[in-house]
Amino acid sequence: MQSLLKLYKTALSPLLPPGCRFLPTCSAYSADALSQFGAGKGLVLTAWRLFRCTPWGGRGYDPPSWPPVGLRAGE
Repeated sequence: MQSLLKLYKTALSPLLPPGCRFLPTCSAYSADALSQFGAGKGLVLTAWRLFRCTPWGGRGYDPPSWPPVGLRAGE
């Protein structure tokens, strides 16, 4: 999984315009989530972040945490 992320960061990301709405960027978030929570939870967190990365989604500082933002009890 880390190799796919590295490939994206070196080959595809430089070709795209900067436009990340969150800090850390989605690729840095993914790397952090995978290293902190392992492959299963890391992939869930990454998918949830990418799903929220829309014009109607959030913005700002959003570090990886479990359970995912927006799916916590009381939110």
